[in-house]
Amino acid sequence: MNAQKVRKVVIAGGGTAGWIAATALSRFLGPLLDITLVESDDIGTVGVGEATIPTHRTFHYLTGIDEREFMRATKATFKLGIAFENWARLGDRYIHSFGQIGKPNWMGEFYNIWMLAKDRGIGGELGDYCFELRAAEEGKFFTSEQAKTNYAYHLDASLYAAYLRQKCEGRGVRRVEGLIERVEQDPESGFIRALHLKSGEAIEGDLFIDCTGFRGVLIEQTLETGYEDWSHWLPTDSALAVQTRATGPALPYTRAIAHHAGWRWRIPLQHRVGNGLVFCSEYMSPDEAHDLLAQQVEGERLSEPRLIRYKTGRRKKVWNKNCIALGLSSGFVEPLESTSIHLIQINATRLVQQFPFAGCSEAISNHFNAQAERELEKIRDFIILHYKATEREDSPFWKAQKDAVVPDSLSQRIALFRENGLVYRDPDELFLTDSWLQVMLGQRIDPKGYHHMGRLMTDDQMDMVLNGIRNNINKALEKMPSHQDFVDQYCRVDEA
Repeated sequence: MNAQKVRKVVIAGGGTAGWIAATALSRFLGPLLDITLVESDDIGTVGVGEATIPTHRTFHYLTGIDEREFMRATKATFKLGIAFENWARLGDRYIHSFGQIGKPNWMGEFYNIWMLAKDRGIGGELGDYCFELRAAEEGKFFTSEQAKTNYAYHLDASLYAAYLRQKCEGRGVRRVEGLIERVEQDPESGFIRALHLKSGEAIEGDLFIDCTGFRGVLIEQTLETGYEDWSHWLPTDSALAVQTRATGPALPYTRAIAHHAGWRWRIPLQHRVGNGLVFCSEYMSPDEAHDLLAQQVEGERLSEPRLIRYKTGRRKKVWNKNCIALGLSSGFVEPLESTSIHLIQINATRLVQQFPFAGCSEAISNHFNAQAERELEKIRDFIILHYKATEREDSPFWKAQKDAVVPDSLSQRIALFRENGLVYRDPDELFLTDSWLQVMLGQRIDPKGYHHMGRLMTDDQMDMVLNGIRNNINKALEKMPSHQDFVDQYCRVDEA
């Protein structure tokens, strides 16, 4: 056997990214590695990534995390999708749910049958045939080992990091408190050798994971990897975040409410509500954003609004030499579809699968980078779609989004759907066909055509199929408790 050349892993920075990395590595490769995480209590974390997508559950399943324990520790609630308000037009509302719409077959997706039924005056709205969407609309939720509901979570990101830390330290991960003052590199290869802390301690390693947030202390300040700016496609560059006391039952979905220069979020947790206002500084000042958030936020404030500046884009290499960037240090795509934590988890698990025991090489880093790049570009296109496919011209911001030039990859997707009603998903992309479909229709892209598989059925047969799906959903919903009632009995944390 070849000698193991990479054994000492040093994670620079804690927060959600650092402790997810530590969780994956210690859970799967713990006996083979020496893992140290360096973080400082003096450095705050962004800590507003409070909404997730269903892949979060897969990560927890793989890492052996108990759902109820996790939800109590992070004061979490359930999430069935995102409600988009005022996006295509003022007054519009649609839900991008996590569920499957109808029953597809090998020939095509269910929506082709639904489109024909709609033309023939048969059936209802598309959402009538999606269990998760209907449950979200009615504010209901239930899960069990037998249930097949597709859902995610709303969680407190700071509590989540603390929860994962406890798990990791129990598996032997060493946490070092300290500020990184200097990064030592090999003079010939440029590989990172050690982190020198303000305390004078040196933390040596073979592989370094940069979880230092937007600063990118290792990947950018040290290795000068470079950044690919996507702000010409996604121009929002600022966000205000504030926490408020809940004013009513927690709903099982995130709200994304567009305003004249961006959008704002509302995320219900057990103990509070996370609120934020995303905006483009070219069209709105921080003071204007403060005023708008103050006008629209509901409930007593539990914190003061905090301004976060960012630039949408990606690091030119996620893996450079013997350093891998995770989380905000690797890039940032705005939080519209709650993909930030997923990107940390997928790259952390990808590192487990491709761990460089024999040493870091260009071959393995190039392969890793190509996979990460493809996935992120598909996510980028999905988010741009929400802005590009708008009919709003009521403000300079929205008119600019409507008229903007978008990546060719997205233009092709939009044209395929507009002309032929065709939606597809590449093998290496995150969002399913039903996600693309819900957003395209919700943003008022009206297809001129669709697959005629439905014409192989009579009207009576089509009516029977549609009614069967809808009736099954109705029966299931009748038995379900409200989301708030289910949370209360399943994982409620009572405040002291």
